[in-house]
Amino acid sequence: MIEYPADPPVDQRWNRRRLRSNNEWLLLERLRTAGPASRAQLARDSGLSKPTVSAALAALEQAGLAREAGTVVPDRGRTAVLYEVDPTAGYVLGVDIGRAWLRLAVADLAGTVVAREDVPNRGRSGSAVAEAVLAAAERVTAAAGLGRGDIVEAVVGAPGVFDEQTGRVRYAVNLPGWGRSGLVAGMREGLATSLTLHNDANLAAIGEYACGAGAGSRLFVYILIGTGLGMGVVADGELFRGAHGAAGEIGFLPLLTNPMPPSAPSPVEGAPRRGSLEDAVSGEAVVRGARMLGMSGPLSAKQVFEAAREGVPAAVAAVRQEGERLAHVVAAVSSVLDPDLVVLGGGVGHSADLLQQTVEDTLHRLTPLRPRVTPSSLGDDAVLLGAITTALRSARPKVFDTLTAPPQT
Repeated sequence: MIEYPADPPVDQRWNRRRLRSNNEWLLLERLRTAGPASRAQLARDSGLSKPTVSAALAALEQAGLAREAGTVVPDRGRTAVLYEVDPTAGYVLGVDIGRAWLRLAVADLAGTVVAREDVPNRGRSGSAVAEAVLAAAERVTAAAGLGRGDIVEAVVGAPGVFDEQTGRVRYAVNLPGWGRSGLVAGMREGLATSLTLHNDANLAAIGEYACGAGAGSRLFVYILIGTGLGMGVVADGELFRGAHGAAGEIGFLPLLTNPMPPSAPSPVEGAPRRGSLEDAVSGEAVVRGARMLGMSGPLSAKQVFEAAREGVPAAVAAVRQEGERLAHVVAAVSSVLDPDLVVLGGGVGHSADLLQQTVEDTLHRLTPLRPRVTPSSLGDDAVLLGAITTALRSARPKVFDTLTAPPQT
């Protein structure tokens, strides 16, 4: 798993009195990012003396943070012991709350998923969804052979933007009741661990950067097209959140071809967003377009795309219309952010192969700014892997601080 560069434990930055702990953290990160190594290799890579490396490794072993990983026989010299990070020193929980599915996974400190559960989201209220998440978390933790206290950090991805001051989620119009006060605090209390909630498109962008198509990109944009429309922006490996955490809420952009009348009231949480970009570029928009073009009967976006693959004319036209509208989104985003890559994800993004050529052709007519456009390589797992990556970034320093702390007297 490719990840963000880890931050050192907060209380160790620029603290000379903690030099020994800093050395241990340095070696631990070297083992995590570059794999097993011998004492001699660690000394060369870190610039530390061999006695210092030996003392630090002994301390890491005693703390349960590092372990022997075998031996290697160099071309010259004695057999050397290899060391690696002990991934079982702590565990994290990632959660993806979608309108249709709840996806949860427990991962060790190496990012390896040790248990996972995907269940339909049948909650019809915010409280019911939160209760379902807690029940699934208990099951997936037990499936990993762990107890509640073994989870160091939990990260939840969901529509909307969490406001730390009010404890409420804003803008989650496609997840009824999710903005009720106390839901996140209740999940945190139920899990009995540190828990943070992040926008699902933002986590999907992190997941795609860490493990998928966005790896190595200088500035890339993940566009999540599903029940709603969202976007995550990753610049130089860091998520761009905006001043209030709402960067990427492109579903609120007005449609210039169908603007709200001047007398229309201001949008409020939970209100329909007529005339907004989300109404034109989403799974529901695909279905509406297909109906207007002659398709009938029970329809979903997935069925429209399947019909397009079979050559049904109305479905082909609806998909082409979605691609053209999506190209306008990419053009607008490109003029503001100048990304080198745009990743298409979410439920509609699963059929990005049908959209990509139309998006690219339309972009050529709209703008000279033409980033590379590609489907998500993670599919439904993007948000979940982003949640795990984010949780690990916080959990690793916490585990280190806990296991290396001097005993209480």
